[in-house]
Amino acid sequence: MSDKRMKVLVVEDEPSLVFTLRDTLESEGYDVLVSEEGTQAVEMVKEHKPDIMILDIMLPGKSGYDILEEIRDNKFTFPVIMLTAKDQEPDKVKGLNLGADDYLTKPFGVKELLARIEARLRRAGTYSTSGEVDILQLGPIKIDLHESVVHRPDGDEIELTSREVELIRYLLKSANEPVSRDELLEKVWRYEFSTNTRTVDVHISKLRAKIEVHPDDPRYLITLHGVGYMLRNG
Repeated sequence: MSDKRMKVLVVEDEPSLVFTLRDTLESEGYDVLVSEEGTQAVEMVKEHKPDIMILDIMLPGKSGYDILEEIRDNKFTFPVIMLTAKDQEPDKVKGLNLGADDYLTKPFGVKELLARIEARLRRAGTYSTSGEVDILQLGPIKIDLHESVVHRPDGDEIELTSREVELIRYLLKSANEPVSRDELLEKVWRYEFSTNTRTVDVHISKLRAKIEVHPDDPRYLITLHGVGYMLRNG
């Protein structure tokens, strides 16, 4: 981690888990903010602008889904790791489709959570030190992957989520080559087994609307029916 103390917002109403998470995260050098109620969580995001959020689904006030949808609608792109007591695929898919970056099912080990937090913060941070491309030009559209911004020819600037940046980076590694939905689930979503590939389709559709001049007739983010997707570059 860098010298900067990263801010983690924990949105959880189970006192024992809040205590454990706060103690563990503070001992690892994070600044920890806690909200035990949904409406307050959204206000804390606006006030404190955390670097990452740990978000429970079942909360008083607003559900985790409602919070996630609201912060993404307000263009906050920091990573979100969702927590749930339900080990059911539809719940995971719903969270991911709303913009969650990762998922943990209770009970979970704090070491696993710490590893996922560090991984997500690395992926949301600066990539230039690793030699990866930071500026991608797709025709008239310029994508700044470091700043997570799409500069469109009409002058509009559209923010990318950390998941969208990671998705672009992964497709860029295999530019002009097909990448399957299962591979994207494994490498970008970190699933070691196949799940509902509709998650990938939804994210691709949202991303295409940002980086294509004509999303209904894409030139760069191409669907290969029965195969997967391809990023055409150069």
